[in-house]
Order: sequence, then C-alpha cells, then structure tokens
Amino acid sequence: MLPAFLTTILFSISGVCAQRTSKVLGGVEANLWRVILATILLALWAHTLGQGLSGPALGMFLLSGALGFGLGDVALYQALPRLGSRLSILLVHCLAAPFAATTEWFWLGTRMSGMEIVGAALILSGVALALAPGKHVTIPRRVFWIGVTFGIVAALGQGMGAVFSGHASRIDERAGLPVDGLTAAYQRILAGLAIAAAVWLAVKFQQAREQQKSVASTMTLPPRTVWRWIIANALSGPALGVGCYQWALMKEKSGVVLPIVALTPLVIIPFSHFVEGERPRKRSLIGGVIAVAGVIALRLATKR
Repeated sequence: MLPAFLTTILFSISGVCAQRTSKVLGGVEANLWRVILATILLALWAHTLGQGLSGPALGMFLLSGALGFGLGDVALYQALPRLGSRLSILLVHCLAAPFAATTEWFWLGTRMSGMEIVGAALILSGVALALAPGKHVTIPRRVFWIGVTFGIVAALGQGMGAVFSGHASRIDERAGLPVDGLTAAYQRILAGLAIAAAVWLAVKFQQAREQQKSVASTMTLPPRTVWRWIIANALSGPALGVGCYQWALMKEKSGVVLPIVALTPLVIIPFSHFVEGERPRKRSLIGGVIAVAGVIALRLATKR
C-alpha cells in the first residue's frame, strides 16, 4: 500500500506541474519534454545501479509502456481539450481500475475479494463525486462523444498497461532476474518516448505545412522560465512516480493499486491551492472523505 500512496502523491505534484507547462508549451510538446527528461534520468539509474535492458520480460515492459505512456497519454491529450480536465480525469481514473481488474480476471485469473471490491468502489465513487462537472458545463454532443471515446481509450491504455507491467515484473521474478521499480519504469518509458516523439513530429509537420515553412523552423527549445516545471514534472511523474507505481504493481493486484492511484485528482487539491490559489469546493471535500473511507476499507482487506 505504501508505494501506491507514494505514487498518488508524486502523480499529484506532477499534475500541477503539467498544468503549468501545458499552458506555456501545449499538451503534446509539454508531454514530450517531460518524457525525454524522465528517460534520461531513468537511463542513468538503469545502466548504473539498475538492471538496464536485461530480463526476460523486456518485451512485455515495452508493450506496457506503449499502452500506458503511448496510447493512454496520446488519447488523454485528445480528451482534455474536448471535455476539460475535470471530466477527462474522471473518465480515465475511474475507468482504468475496473478495466485493469477485469483484464487480470479474464487473462490471469486474478480475483478481488468482496472487501477489496467495496473499498475500490468507495474510492472511485468519492473521486467521481468530487470531480463530476457542475450543471453549468455544456459541451456540444459531437464534441462530447468524441472526447468520451478518447477518454475511454486512455483509460484502457492505462489499465491494460498496468496489468501488463505487473505481469512482466512477475515473469522476471519467476526467472530469478527481478528488476527494480525504476528500471522497470525505464524499460516501459522507451516505447512511450517513441510514440510521444512520433505524435510530436506529426504535429510539427502539420504546423509547417499550414505555415508553409520547414519543419526545422517550427522546432524550438522551451523558454528558460518553464524548465523548472518540466524538471519537477519529469521527476515526480514518469521517473519517481512511475518507479513507485511499478513497485506497487509488484506487491499488489492492479485492481487494488489503481483505485488508490485514482485518488490523485483529490490529492492535487491542496497542491493546487498552494500553487494556483484554487479553493476546494464542498463537494470535493465530501468526495474526499468517501474516498478515504474506501482506502481504509481497501487497506483492511489487503491486511487479511
């Protein structure tokens, strides 16, 4: 449970930093720079103190990264401009957990106990209550359903990526060649980097075509003022955050880990209040209480 809680805190810090960088650079470019920097940091660890690219489950980790870092993140950044951050996060975090639990059940035969299901349901209900948009939010029908489709794809990518990653860790352990969480994160992020770079290049080619310029002329480094947010985002998200995420998946079922990670949008509230000055709403606080009750139930279930 500890690594799952650490993941939630780190992902919350990453979310605040990502919001800052996205405002300046745009979603696709902000995502690419954080992945590049995180890949460099994870590579330094993996090829010195870690296990590098060793282990029989390397291919499984790469597939997991393609699903989570690649498909999941690309789809999320398509849902965000259509649904907004609140509804997009609600879809991804609340659907990823049941997608992961269902995949583990059908593929690996891993079942959750009744108490674990109750705890997970309480967490997701609390998150849904806290993040659900108000009645004033109006989105055109076509835009709404396109956004929902991308949100579901993002949740599938995150949920299935978690299942494949946890299974890969168990393959390495059974072979007597276990990898640590940061090395596993490095092996995963390589595929994610390739997909993020491909999407970024596609956007740059499109921009160059519209402006009738060369692709090279549209490529610039981020301004100096935003680098501290990029570094903080890379450290707390794809590097240390995903490292703790891998650690959690090595210890617990995906159906247990993902509901705890789904608390991320709630944990963001105090960080957002400190950085952005955003005040939490009463509904967010009530939802947080319900979610915490679910965490307690989940903790009691896993101790049995």
